[in-house]
Amino acid sequence: MRIRIERAACVGNARCNAVGGELYPLDDDGYVASDGFEVAEGDAVAAKNGARACPERIIFVLEDDGSQV
Repeated sequence: MRIRIERAACVGNARCNAVGGELYPLDDDGYVASDGFEVAEGDAVAAKNGARACPERIIFVLEDDGSQV
């Protein structure tokens, strides 16, 4: 699984970080500091929860089969 983030569209709510913690680091201004990442096996639930928490819906979960959640 991979996470893709449209970082330029982030408005700094930081809900992804509040729910997904270290997976969604923030920059000094409180905006998500990553364009995406490969999800480690044990981090799938936190990664999906962080994506769902984003009110702007700029975080996308890309499954290994190519589907987008």
